[in-house]
Amino acid sequence: MREGLVIFFLTGAVIILLFVVLYQHFIYTKGIQAKLKKISRELSALLENDSDEKIMVFTDNGTLMELCGQINCLLLDRQKVKSDFKKQEIASKKMLSNISHDIKTPLTVILGYLEMMRMDCPEDETLQKVEAKALQVMELINQFFTLAKLEAGDMDLEIGKVNISELCRENILNFYDILQGKDYDVEISVPEKDIYVQGEKGAIDRILSNLISNAVRYGSDGKYLGLTLRETKEHAYIDIVDKGKGIEKAFAANVFERLYTLEDSRNRNIQGNGLGLTIAKNLAVQLGGDIYLDSEPNVKTTFTVELKKFMHEIYHERNL
Repeated sequence: MREGLVIFFLTGAVIILLFVVLYQHFIYTKGIQAKLKKISRELSALLENDSDEKIMVFTDNGTLMELCGQINCLLLDRQKVKSDFKKQEIASKKMLSNISHDIKTPLTVILGYLEMMRMDCPEDETLQKVEAKALQVMELINQFFTLAKLEAGDMDLEIGKVNISELCRENILNFYDILQGKDYDVEISVPEKDIYVQGEKGAIDRILSNLISNAVRYGSDGKYLGLTLRETKEHAYIDIVDKGKGIEKAFAANVFERLYTLEDSRNRNIQGNGLGLTIAKNLAVQLGGDIYLDSEPNVKTTFTVELKKFMHEIYHERNL
């Protein structure tokens, strides 16, 4: 009887001990899983936000500490690769800017000689063609030069108060003869009151000129050009519309890329040399705005410029 009681208590003790061990194992495993999930969440957040922070997980588990250490080493290597790539990218853009500048000088001299020769032989068609091609090359180099300066951060834009209503009217007038000569149907909707944005007059003028030129050149099938200026409390929007061939949605995201060309989109080439839209986009972003595209082929293509409205109080605080 006594031995049976002892066996009973021993069995009960073993069962309790086994239960405690299993429970501790469960808690330990659950704790490890929770830590691993936390590490996974932090790593996903760091990668998604492109952050240079490190993973911070407090634990007594040596294996988890070692894992976090290895992950942080990889993040450090990733940060170094990003930094080196950025330096090389900036160096390449500055080199392109310098090369563009160096090419302009001899080409300017060539154009000067061509002009002199053409003055002596005004009827020479060959000289006229050579000069026209040289001017095209100069325009391309100027656009390369502008884009290289923009991307290298070497273009200083003095942000101030710009009358966007007046700029819209001026840019349409600049294309008036072309539009009239090509028998375009033109619809302009610009409020009579002046709307002011934060920007730089020359930059905004170039944005509008590039977009209108793009619409005239590649929307010619529709014989239509529309320009609408509208506003919200904080932004001004300029919609430039044509009714030409348009751009398929699959390719719409690529139109602002450097030197992007596509045979079936906009008569083979989005913007002649593929730089006009890229420059316009870069300028808009540097002014704190953006450019968006919405195109339904053979129906309507709209480029929308978004710019921040001029707020006197905010502008005054930033320039104190």
